[in-house]
Amino acid sequence: MAQKIHLRQAQIGPMANFVYLVGDPETRTAAVVDPAWDVAAILELAQNDGYAIDKILITHYHPDHLGGSLMGHNIQGASELVGKIGVKVYVNKEEAEGVRKVSGLSESDLVKVEAGDTFKIGGLDVKFLHTPGHTPGSQCFLVEGNLISGDTLFVNSCGRVDLPGSDPEAMYHSLNHTLRNLDDSTVVFPGHAYSSEPYTTIGNQKRHNMYMRFPTLDDFLDAMGYSR
Repeated sequence: MAQKIHLRQAQIGPMANFVYLVGDPETRTAAVVDPAWDVAAILELAQNDGYAIDKILITHYHPDHLGGSLMGHNIQGASELVGKIGVKVYVNKEEAEGVRKVSGLSESDLVKVEAGDTFKIGGLDVKFLHTPGHTPGSQCFLVEGNLISGDTLFVNSCGRVDLPGSDPEAMYHSLNHTLRNLDDSTVVFPGHAYSSEPYTTIGNQKRHNMYMRFPTLDDFLDAMGYSR
C-alpha cells in the first residue's frame, strides 16, 4: 500500500522545539510547521527527504515557533524562509497581528484562516482547528488522522496560560471540547519535546492528561490558580 503522508518530526533549537514537515508522497510537495531557529537545516531536511516546501503553517506567534526577537536574541524563522523560497504563511486570523509584529512579515505574506477551514498539501486535506488559550489565535492542524498541536496540547500537559494574550478559560474549552472530541486514535504531535515520548494519541491523553480530565471549567481554573 502506498504511503499516504510524509510526516517528519525534527527537534531544532535550544528550547526543545519540534518543527514538522508534512508532505504528499505523490506530488512531493510539503508544508513546514513552525520553522524556527535554523532555516538552513529545515531546507536541508526537506531536500534530503525529497520534498519541495510550498507552504508555511504557524501554530502561534511566539518567536520560538515563528522566529523574531527573544530575550535579546534574533531567531531565524518564517521571515527568512519566505525570503529564500517565496511561499505564503498560514495563520489564524486572530494571530495575524501578533505574527506580523513578532516576525516582520508583511500583510501580503500571510494567508489568514478560520476554524474549520481546509486546504491542500498536494492531494492531502488539512483542517485548521482554532484552539485559543496559549495565545488568542493558537491553532492545530489535522491531517490524515494526525494532529500537530503546537503549544496547545503536550504529552500529558498543556501550554502555559499565564503569558500575555493567554486565556485559561479558552484553554479549557480547546482541550476539553475541540480536541477531546477528536477520534481517540488521532496521533498527537506536540510543539515541544517536553516528554520522553515524542507523540501520543487523543485517547491516551483523555485517560492520562490531567488537563483533559477536569469535569468542570471551575475545577480546571482552580488547578491553574484562577477563579471566575
